[in-house]
Amino acid sequence: MPVQYTITELAREFDVTPRAIRFYEDQGLLSPSREGSSGLRRVYSGRDRTRLKLTLRGKRLGFTLSEIRDLLDVYESPTDTVAQLQAFLATVVRHREVLERQREDLNATLEDLAQYEAQARALLERGGIQTQPRTQRQTQQKQKHEQEADHTDTGAQPERS
Repeated sequence: MPVQYTITELAREFDVTPRAIRFYEDQGLLSPSREGSSGLRRVYSGRDRTRLKLTLRGKRLGFTLSEIRDLLDVYESPTDTVAQLQAFLATVVRHREVLERQREDLNATLEDLAQYEAQARALLERGGIQTQPRTQRQTQQKQKHEQEADHTDTGAQPERS
């Protein structure tokens, strides 16, 4: 007999609410069978469990529900479906590009914040005011900026890490 799961078991296993699981069902990502005299009791199969796992992984990676649905279709389709695999690849590439742009934006913002922090610390220290100790990352950022400043003063190009 195939393994079956209740909504409570899946919710507990994946640390989501039963409401979230019902939402994914409403979106067509899960399709449990119904049992009981009125058909109100949902029974999830191993297939549903796998689809929920992949759905949650996709959400964690930032995919939309539509993209997740497409990916699930590829997952369950025969492996020789060229059109679906090309669509899957296009979705993954597009999503990867978005994440890389976000990472670039985050890195630029972190650099700006490190410079502002260094300037504020320098102003406070000139005034004889003690600042909070730097974290290891802050110390590394300060050293990097000092190295870049040294290279700028000598006309050398700073090393990129």
